[in-house]
Amino acid sequence: MLDQLSQTHIRLERKGPVLHLWLNRPEVKNALSAQMVREIQATFDAIRDDRSVRVVVIRGAGGTFCAGGDIKNMQAASAPEPGAVDETRAGNRRYGAMLQTIDEAPQATIAVVEGAALGGGIGFASTADITIAKADAQFAMTEVMLGVVPAAISPFVVRRIGLTAARRVAVSGARLDGHAAKAFGFVHEVAETTEMLEALIAATINQILKCAPGAVAETKRLMLRAATAMPMTELLDHAADSFAAAVRSDEGHEGTSAFVDKRKPSWVEKIGS
Repeated sequence: MLDQLSQTHIRLERKGPVLHLWLNRPEVKNALSAQMVREIQATFDAIRDDRSVRVVVIRGAGGTFCAGGDIKNMQAASAPEPGAVDETRAGNRRYGAMLQTIDEAPQATIAVVEGAALGGGIGFASTADITIAKADAQFAMTEVMLGVVPAAISPFVVRRIGLTAARRVAVSGARLDGHAAKAFGFVHEVAETTEMLEALIAATINQILKCAPGAVAETKRLMLRAATAMPMTELLDHAADSFAAAVRSDEGHEGTSAFVDKRKPSWVEKIGS
């Protein structure tokens, strides 16, 4: 299924339970394009119900994560004719829908930031479950410096780092290195060298592969619900239903039996040596 997807602006590499998704426009520092958005959306749609894909790693080819939107396309944007589709609006809305799909993916997602995550590139960093960056990576919400707004990414950034921090970054366009991005909450782990980065990615993947894929998917669903304005009583009712179903599931039986038997559950895998 995955090998049948278009891969002109992304590159997919499946390694066992791990899918590596490379943003693949290095000639323009992996700037976003309508085609890239469509290809990423199609990829996550294809694996939505596939629990054999347990981790998705999002990276940028050529040493840069993502330079944001394609400025030339923005420059050429014009108002639609009366009654015509506003392609500028539609394109931004599709990008927002893609970020929502990544955010809600049942798989664990890891964003690996090298070079820069600018403008829309911060959207990927803000929707991944775990974001890892090189210390010399650059993060910035540069939209206001171009006279535009960080539209689709704003809801995810605010939820990621909080309103006060998001406003500080968004209205200034200031650049943050990997350590500063971690202090703000964009990033979870920072690596000083490429070798340390690769080791950290592998360790993070192997830690996730100790976890039951169905339980990971349900945990993400519950946590996303917890971030909404749902009343606490209703939220706890959903949580109790989820817990009871998980305990009685095949994964629940296997995990508890493995603990009692002092063995590893059947789903535990490991990449590398």
